[in-house]
Amino acid sequence: MPVTSAAWHLVRRPNGEVVDDDVALVEHELDDPGPGEVLVRNTWLSVDPYMRGRMNDAKSYVAPFALDEPMDGGAVGVVEQVGPDVEGLAVGDTVLHGLGWRERAVLPGRRTQRVDVELAPPQAYLGALGMPGLTAYAGLLDVAAMQEGDVVFVSAAAGAVGSLVCQIARLKGASQVIGSAGGPAKTQWLLDELGVTHALDYKAAPIRQQLREVAPEGIDVYFDNVGGDHLEAAIGALRLHGRAALCGAVSAYNATEPPPGPRNLVRLVQNRLTLRGFLVGDHADARPRFLTDMAGWLAEGKITWRETVTEGIGSAPEAFRSLLSGGNTGKMLVRLEPDS
Repeated sequence: MPVTSAAWHLVRRPNGEVVDDDVALVEHELDDPGPGEVLVRNTWLSVDPYMRGRMNDAKSYVAPFALDEPMDGGAVGVVEQVGPDVEGLAVGDTVLHGLGWRERAVLPGRRTQRVDVELAPPQAYLGALGMPGLTAYAGLLDVAAMQEGDVVFVSAAAGAVGSLVCQIARLKGASQVIGSAGGPAKTQWLLDELGVTHALDYKAAPIRQQLREVAPEGIDVYFDNVGGDHLEAAIGALRLHGRAALCGAVSAYNATEPPPGPRNLVRLVQNRLTLRGFLVGDHADARPRFLTDMAGWLAEGKITWRETVTEGIGSAPEAFRSLLSGGNTGKMLVRLEPDS
């Protein structure tokens, strides 16, 4: 009996926020896995801010999504069929792979990674033990070169990456960890569960003013997920030889016109600052260190994470829109029905 799979296609380039007419849910009939291939039934899908850039027809570090074709992204699933000549995988294994935005996928077994569900739940490999975790770890420790005793400021601190940056900074000996988030519920979570020193609600007052109040002598490290007013505030607060890891600028992802740049770039010269953009794919060498540290922290109960979950393949576009508007706390995920 043929196996079918619903998959989300991009059918129109969005102008600003992604709307329903930009995407379509299309039913596909899948072939049996061939030599070296496996059939995976997805159980968890990841939606991530970088995907918004892939919806534009613009040159970037990763190719844009093709129109009228399935989109892709991080996913975790269960192996349902194994083709000939597949080594190291069996029916029932839980694997991480890159063909999300769909219910099922046929792909080479070598493009999957079997995950240890005894260490953490499967969806953790889309978060703390996956790309967001490595992004937080490499960005803070290698790109921004955080040292023990540094004062660290993190934007979007209640998000998948930012929440891990806050905790890694604390565990690696930062003297203060300052996180920004939108709304009292998120800032209270930062204080109560993530252990930040100060939590700033950017919706309550200008972030520059709040940062000056809690760090009157300045900061050493800034981890940027937001851009815009947060980046400008951080540049103004960075001390001599301060460092910033530029991970993302979610405040501008739905913008239809280029946003203005920070107005205080002269501070880079005055304080000899380093602002360095990075992509997690450039830091594969950090992965063994990351996995050793993160596995140890998880086993010791030193890392916490939260998930915002929507249900079913049909909910993926709304989950994505919510992510870009700050509707998530922690990792935004789509859970698929067990029999999908």
